[in-house]
Order: sequence, then structure tokens, then C-alpha cells
Amino acid sequence: MNLKVRLTVMNFLEYAVWGAYLTSMGSYLVKIGMAENIGWFYSVQGFVSLFMPALVGIVADRWLQGQKALSLCHLLAGVFMLGASVYGFEAGADASFSILYSLYALSVAFFMPTIALANSVAYSALEGAGLDAVKDFPPIRVFGTIGFICSMWVVDLGGMQENVGQFAFSGALSLILAVYALTLPACPVSHATQRKSLAEALGLRAFTLFKQPRMALFFVFSMFLGICLQITNGFASPFIFSFGDIPEYADTFGVQHANILISLSQISETCCILLIPFFLSRFGIKRVMLIAMLAWVLRFAFFAMGNPGGGVWLFVLSMLVYGVAFDFFNISGSLFVNKETDAGIRSSAQGLFMMMTNGLGATVGTLSAQAVINHFVYDLPSTATGHEVIAGWNTCWYLFAAYALVIAVLFALFFKYKHVPEGGKTS
Repeated sequence: MNLKVRLTVMNFLEYAVWGAYLTSMGSYLVKIGMAENIGWFYSVQGFVSLFMPALVGIVADRWLQGQKALSLCHLLAGVFMLGASVYGFEAGADASFSILYSLYALSVAFFMPTIALANSVAYSALEGAGLDAVKDFPPIRVFGTIGFICSMWVVDLGGMQENVGQFAFSGALSLILAVYALTLPACPVSHATQRKSLAEALGLRAFTLFKQPRMALFFVFSMFLGICLQITNGFASPFIFSFGDIPEYADTFGVQHANILISLSQISETCCILLIPFFLSRFGIKRVMLIAMLAWVLRFAFFAMGNPGGGVWLFVLSMLVYGVAFDFFNISGSLFVNKETDAGIRSSAQGLFMMMTNGLGATVGTLSAQAVINHFVYDLPSTATGHEVIAGWNTCWYLFAAYALVIAVLFALFFKYKHVPEGGKTS
């Protein structure tokens, strides 16, 4: 099978695993009475990303081939996610937070490193075949987003948006990828025999990137922008479903099929990924990241201004700008890290990027967002009308938009990166 096709299948399955529950889990948690704990379920992705991607990346750099590490992580992630689904089916609305959360957290702990691993496996295979990762990876990565969308639609049309069936579907896909990963090209590991320091032996040399002012600032701002990453994943679905308490919106398509509406975000990604090579070569990483930050401002603001009735076009615009917000940050950032680091620490460096964004950033972001939403939405008196609840949500979205705008301004002022189009040198 053609190498690009093989990597395309890997990316499709990688993100299909995630798409099965990432945007709909909040609605399931609301259904079983855990609305005020949504942030904890989403923040665990950030918490485990503080150390798991970096640790697994070190193992992949030093001892275990990347494709084998990818397989092992998906095997464990799938087993624990299936365990969560079995428990959820048996317990129903009486599910214990501690048990469900523990099983889910263990699954996520092994899934999160696979995002960086999948990137490293793809980069290694493409470069080993003499191909250009910057030009050839984005079209492959597009199919990861398509896999995410397909999972969202299966969950929506399969009636799993508000039940634990989404966990079962995710777990099954993870096991399939665990087997498939073993068929991928072998990734090299470092077999250098010269005497090394303890940090080098453990693969911690990636952390020395913080000694480079430009890379240090890049990682710091990546963390700040990472705060935005999981907010809409965790709360967009409960927000849209909350319009169901207002008669004029109860039967709208958005309320009835929130996951399909939200999937427009991922459809937008498929187009935006293909624009990355052009934008990176033409504008450079600073301007591309700045565009992503401004897109986050619009993502949140359009949520605040829209509704699933006459204002659904604003929701649609929010979904469309998400492709720019997510891809121009995540994919471009990953490619930038790959370009700026030595081959011997690339898996570790990808893990470090993941730790700063989906780790520190996402953990702070989801827990902070939960506190804000609890204050303005879930702590409202039980007598609050549907319109009052929506007003609370809108306040939250405007606050998130303001935060993203502040980060964009600071990034423009402090991150120094002079880009020269292809053929020149950057400084």
C-alpha cells in the first residue's frame, strides 16, 4: 500500500477515536447529573498531557520504536474506555463520579500521547521516504479531521450524544488502531553509544529548548493559547442543548442535532489544513499564530451573539473560523517545532509542545472555564428562565473572547520572529 495512504488511514483512526466523545461528552454528563463536573472530565486531558506525551515521547526517542509505542498506548486507552462504557451502561443515571472518572482518566492518560506520536510516526516515515513533511503532511492530516467528523456523525445519528455509547465506540476504534499501528514503517531510535549526561540519557534535552528565547516564548504563548483549546469542545454542546428550554428554539435543527452542527468546525479544519503550507511559507509562524489567536476571539464572540434559530448563521460562522483557530495553532505549531529541533529530540519536543498546550494550557483553561460557567450558568437559581440561562452563557463567551484578544495583542508585541519567504533565512 502507498505510504501516504497508510499514514492517511492512521490519521483517520487517530482522530476518529477522539471525535467519538470529545464534543458530545458534556451532553452525556449533563444527562446523568454531572454538569458541574464537565470541566474535570475535560481537564484530565490537560493534566495527563503535563507528563504523559513527554514521557512517552522520550521512550519513543530512546528505546521503543514510535509505531510500537503508538500501538501500546492505543491498546491500553481502548481497554479503559471500554471499561468506562460497560460501567456507564450498567450504572445509568446512578453512575458514580469517582468510578466513571477514574476509568475515563486512565483511558485519556494513554490516548493523549498518541497525538504527538502519530505526528512523529508520520514525519519519520515521510522523511525516511525522501518526502517533505511540511508539504506532504497537511493533506494526510486532513483525513484525521475527516475521521473526527465521521465519528461525530455516527454518534449523533446513532443516538449516542447523551449516552455512554460514545465511549464504547471510541474504545473499539482505539483497539483497531492498536493493531493497525504495528503495520506502519519502523521509526528509528537513538543508538548512540557515547557517554551522555543523565538528562540526555532520559531524552530530557528537549527541555533545553527553553534556553532559546524565541522557543521559550513560543512555548509560553502556546500554553496561554492552549487555554482556549478545550473550552468549546467541553461546553458548546451543553450550551446549544440549553436552548431547548426555550420553546421557540426547542425543535430547531441545532438543538436536535448539536453534534452535526458542531461538526462544521471540523469540516472547516479540512479546508484550513490545506492552507497551512502556503500561509507558513508566505507569512511565517508569527503571523500564522496571530491569525489563529484572532480566530479564537471570533469563535467565542459568534457563540455569544448567535442562537439556533434566526441567529444560527452566527453559530455557523463560529464553526467556520474554528478551522483557522485550531489548525493554524496546532498543526503549524507542530510543524514549527519539528523544523526547529534536532532529529534526536523531535519526539520529545513534540511531547513538550503537547504538554504546554494540551497540558498546562488546557488544564487551566477547562477548570477556569468551568468555574466561570458555574458562576454565570449552573449556579443560577432553579427558577431562572431559559432566556436568563442563555444570558449567563453569553457572558461567559464574551469573557473568553476578551481573554483571547489580550493574548493576541501580547503575542504580537513580544514574540520576535522575522520571516523571509522560501529561499531566504529567518532570524
